[in-house]
Amino acid sequence: MNHTHSTTYSQVAVAATLHCLTGCAIGEISGMVISNILNLAVLPSILISTGLAFVFGYTLSIIPLLQYKVPVKKALLTVLAADSLSILVMEIADNTIMAIVPGAMNANLVNPIFWTTLPLSLFAGFLVALPVNQYLLNRGKGHALVHESMHHG
Repeated sequence: MNHTHSTTYSQVAVAATLHCLTGCAIGEISGMVISNILNLAVLPSILISTGLAFVFGYTLSIIPLLQYKVPVKKALLTVLAADSLSILVMEIADNTIMAIVPGAMNANLVNPIFWTTLPLSLFAGFLVALPVNQYLLNRGKGHALVHESMHHG
């Protein structure tokens, strides 16, 4: 692979990972707010936040495909194949950081520990997901499938 392709893939990998991060952040924050309002324990909070991260991550990916008139079934299958691994590793890293920082998972929404740990955990998720997305792109998988569907859908 020449340097130009490597640079291009790296830019696409960063963009794909930032895209994933956006969906994960929306889901994580929404889940934490819901969990905090309902005064849920740590495990249900993690499950809700992770579930919403997948929902928002997939939603943000499927919308452009549908706008490009990719059939719904193909768009859904493409998004599942393209984003699942990235979201999964991001969520594992994110939730691990939130769980190991003392008090972060039990902090209420006005506690600074929550709002300082959350961005750090999301950044950790980005750092872990970036090489995953690069690996997938190098093999024509991951976000490469989304781009292929948009151009051939």
